[in-house]
Amino acid sequence: MVEQASWSRKLFVIFNYLFLSITAILCLAPIIHVLSISLSSMEAVASGQVTLWPVDFTLSAYEYALTKEAFSTSLFVSVKRVILGTSLQMIMIVLLAYPLSKEDNKFKFRTLYVWIVFITVLISGGLIPYYMTIRYTGLLDSIWALVIPISVPVFSVVLLLNFFRGLPKELEESAFMDGAGHFTTLWSIFVPLSKPALATLLLFSMVGHWNSWFDGLIFMNSADKYPLQSYLQTIVVNTESEILTEAQAEMMKELSNRTFKAAQIFIGALPILLVYPFLQKHFMKGIVLGSVKG
Repeated sequence: MVEQASWSRKLFVIFNYLFLSITAILCLAPIIHVLSISLSSMEAVASGQVTLWPVDFTLSAYEYALTKEAFSTSLFVSVKRVILGTSLQMIMIVLLAYPLSKEDNKFKFRTLYVWIVFITVLISGGLIPYYMTIRYTGLLDSIWALVIPISVPVFSVVLLLNFFRGLPKELEESAFMDGAGHFTTLWSIFVPLSKPALATLLLFSMVGHWNSWFDGLIFMNSADKYPLQSYLQTIVVNTESEILTEAQAEMMKELSNRTFKAAQIFIGALPILLVYPFLQKHFMKGIVLGSVKG
């Protein structure tokens, strides 16, 4: 016999749905507002008519953004950074998490190595030593300055090693009995069984690299090497005029500076918005399973 929910339970469920709906709307509203501004005419934006729906629909801002060389160059730098940085991070995370997930009797000084890795979360040398390290290792003003220094995210390593520790030990033992080594066991058993956790860490890595802007400003000596977010930060903060081609000058007659900035900001956020739905189904499972095991 199925018991009917009490009135207090029904009220609680209604409140949850209402609260989560309002929260979702509040999260989406700024994104929709920026999109509406980017698709509206200069007059509509200047007069404050645009809220959550475009007024006098136009794609001029996107046409101008895609023809601007500085924007296209920074977009390419960000794509290259995400590909290199995410690949390197995922390899380093897996290679470091696997040995640290072993018991002390199987990996000597395992606890010591865990503390050496974890201490970097608690203690930092500061920005100036960080910059000097990048400079004297010859990474300054190169794409590797944005990739190598953050190639070992400790939080992700901890999540994955805890996930590895939760996998059945019988699988590893049977692989060793069949003659498999550690690398074969890692890539043939541990990695395929860790897809939820790896998808979560992949999302963390991609979002972190794509949204990072400060390191681009301090490690790149020329603006043509800025990643997209560093470039967007400069155009949002600075309002200096620039030399335009005849076609670009003609386009700018129909655009306001605010409309153009909104279009570039939305293009910058679009790749992550497109990728997230494909990884979201693994997100909660991966982060929960990787955090509850000790």
